Amino acid sequence: MKVLVTGGAGYIGSITVKRLLEKGIDVVVFDNLVYGHKESVLCKLVQGDLANYENLENGLKHESFDAVIHFAAYALAGESMKAPYKYFRNNILGGLNLLEFMRKDNINKIIFSSTCAIFGTPNKIPVSENLEKNPESVYGESKLMFENVLSWYNKIYGIKHINLRYFNAAGASLDGDFGERHDPETHIIPLAIQAALGKIDKFTLFGDDYPTKDGTCIRDYVHVEDLATVHIQALNKLSENNQSDSFNIGTGYGYTNREVIDMVKKVSGVDFSIEISQRRAGDPSEIFAENKKAKEKLGFAPRFSDLETIVKTAWQWHKKQS
Repeated sequence: MKVLVTGGAGYIGSITVKRLLEKGIDVVVFDNLVYGHKESVLCKLVQGDLANYENLENGLKHESFDAVIHFAAYALAGESMKAPYKYFRNNILGGLNLLEFMRKDNINKIIFSSTCAIFGTPNKIPVSENLEKNPESVYGESKLMFENVLSWYNKIYGIKHINLRYFNAAGASLDGDFGERHDPETHIIPLAIQAALGKIDKFTLFGDDYPTKDGTCIRDYVHVEDLATVHIQALNKLSENNQSDSFNIGTGYGYTNREVIDMVKKVSGVDFSIEISQRRAGDPSEIFAENKKAKEKLGFAPRFSDLETIVKTAWQWHKKQS
């Protein structure tokens, strides 16, 4: 099998590519390297912009693929509200160009990296696949729009898809080779680790008055190794039954922000400073996945998504980079 991985130089993509290669799958990565890292790619890399169809056509004209795993997207919800054109152009136009390339090259299988942001603030916990979709950011809207585009390409052209709507990707590869690098960084675990390493003066905690057990938000964290595994499971499922579907990918429980901070302090051995700030707009008190469907149909069984493993792997990777 030969697979095209868009965004394969990024955080989740690079680890998934490594696991695909270990399975003996031939992989080509297509990435614009805006947020990805060239040195993270262990296979052939074609540098290009999905929003430019000629980049796809010219860069991949000598390739032939059985399937696509589509990671390439801009993914900062806050930034998307300030730069909607950037997000719709990349996440929608880029995806459309990819589907047209697939259609012309008779590639009829795609695994799409979607997000729980399509649900917005959920009216029911845990979040099941059929819960009302109400995105509260351009980022979430762009992902939901592309899920709808995939449905039409399925109906019209028979291109089958699996949408993996994952919650909070976290941790680093178990071998210590790959980890989370964003600029700017907005995620709680790498920011807390930066505080522990002295790279930032203090950690800012947004809100401590939520109706939770310690007043801070609760989130569902999924280890990046478990995410890599479920992409391969989804690819296998699509190859077996050729049926489009959607799955929520989470652990089925959550940790509070204070629990996360305390774990970073425990693992690092550093009691870094914390500043309490106001809540951020649009942050729900609690969100975690109903993952029964993914377990039953994909065989999804998170192995590394306990908080201590997540933080330990992230800490080891970030410390090695410092």
